Amino acid sequence: MLQRIQTVYLILAAAVSGGLIYVFELWTLPEEVKVFAKDINYVFAGFITSAFFSVVTIFRYKNRKSQFMLGRLNIILNFILLGFFVYQSLNLSGETNISEKGIGMLIPIISIVFLALANKAIKKDEDLVKSVDRLR
Repeated sequence: MLQRIQTVYLILAAAVSGGLIYVFELWTLPEEVKVFAKDINYVFAGFITSAFFSVVTIFRYKNRKSQFMLGRLNIILNFILLGFFVYQSLNLSGETNISEKGIGMLIPIISIVFLALANKAIKKDEDLVKSVDRLR
């Protein structure tokens, strides 16, 4: 059912992964050039894939197990993106001209929080359905 709370969480995760990448920069180079996620192809692909997984997960409401599995895959994808950003930020700080890190590096963390909340709600629904099935 689309009117569940996990739908709200998944929509927020899709909006964060698909929309905020155009608003917040990942880092600023020493030449005052702002780098956004759309400027790096594999990072952009990771964010768009995360947003796509969130939208697909919304419409898998009839199969809660696949919904839960897609949520976990999406969390893993966001951890990979976060790992890349941590690695990149450690490399940026070693430059002679210090680059500024942007708030865009925190986008995967926000997405992971919404996805974890959605998975918690999906698990709660699955447990409720199992308990009702036991009474039949």
